[in-house]
Amino acid sequence: MTNSKSAPKRKAIVIGGSLGGLFAGNMLKRSGWEVDIYERSRHDLDSRGGGIVLQPDVVEIMRQTGLDTASIDLGVKSRYRTVFRPDGSLLSQQFAPQTQTSWSLIYSSMKSVFGDAQYHRGKTLVAVTQDEAAKTVTARFEDGSEATGDLLVGADGNGSSVRQLLWPNAHPSYTGYLAWRGLVPEDEMPETARRSLHGDFGFANSTGSHILGYLVPGAQNDAREGHRLYNWVWYRVADDERLRDIMTDLDGRNRGFAMPEGKLAPKWQEHLYAEADKLLPPGFRDVVKATQAPFAQAIRDLKIETMVKGRVILLGDAAFIPRPHTAASTSKAAANALALADAIKDTPGDLDLALANWEPQQLTLGRHLFEQGTRAGDYLLFQKPPVSPVG
Repeated sequence: MTNSKSAPKRKAIVIGGSLGGLFAGNMLKRSGWEVDIYERSRHDLDSRGGGIVLQPDVVEIMRQTGLDTASIDLGVKSRYRTVFRPDGSLLSQQFAPQTQTSWSLIYSSMKSVFGDAQYHRGKTLVAVTQDEAAKTVTARFEDGSEATGDLLVGADGNGSSVRQLLWPNAHPSYTGYLAWRGLVPEDEMPETARRSLHGDFGFANSTGSHILGYLVPGAQNDAREGHRLYNWVWYRVADDERLRDIMTDLDGRNRGFAMPEGKLAPKWQEHLYAEADKLLPPGFRDVVKATQAPFAQAIRDLKIETMVKGRVILLGDAAFIPRPHTAASTSKAAANALALADAIKDTPGDLDLALANWEPQQLTLGRHLFEQGTRAGDYLLFQKPPVSPVG
């Protein structure tokens, strides 16, 4: 009698435990791979982030990983896209129903599917090596531990360590403006804001200023009326010197390109409220001033020429950082992960061919979103007219 053994499972190392890493990790597990996710933070990430426009690729990846999307309340529906002049008068209103969700809801849903056993916190990547003969890749972490697998997925966001190690010449560029952000409990919205903004996707523009806002699920992903949050994002021009000052927190620590909730220096919170008085229509002005702990992030963008190096790939914002006006950063990571699973399924015995087949379409998607976001941001913040295509 001959003993036969089944082929061992292929193993994936996923660097980054946020949405992109969870999308990739879940899709690879569904494809039959053994997957470990390594996240640099020692803490759970479910309290971070604000609102996200729910896109079809995100819903599809949730469905494919086993979540019953038909019975889950995935977000808050808006009815109209409403644009206000600076004085508060209505510029336009278009019926355009869509769903807004929260970073936390997507994260906690995908994390519950992946589980805790192979999700490793407090793992800071310091080196990546590849064995071309064995067709393996090894990640080494700051604590001295190592992991070896058939594939390493760099899904560690816009400050990607994987990209810094293997694509050292690819650096995000500051675009000349930042996003002030805030969340206000629905029942604490000032009356002016409730009358003009509640239930719709609102916008307002003026020179060097673009604000938008909508309702998102609240604590514990609660999407019931009265339990939701109003999420606003206000883009403002800022030169390099002003950005450095804004990103220096109340303890004097420079936060680089992102200022978390509760850490903004008091002078900048006062500045934000004063600018709201000068630049924003009444509804947006009052909801910004009702925000107790505004936070901020510099708007940066990045495009790269390749997403594959041997058995290492970049995915999501580790590869391309489109400006947020596309509302597609999260859906791009989902699309990358869905396409990766499909490519592996199509050539199950040849991972190198699968990656070669996967890369071109993902590069095209990333370039398209990069260009789209650049055009939108330059028009909204700097009044640069869109460039017409030649031919």
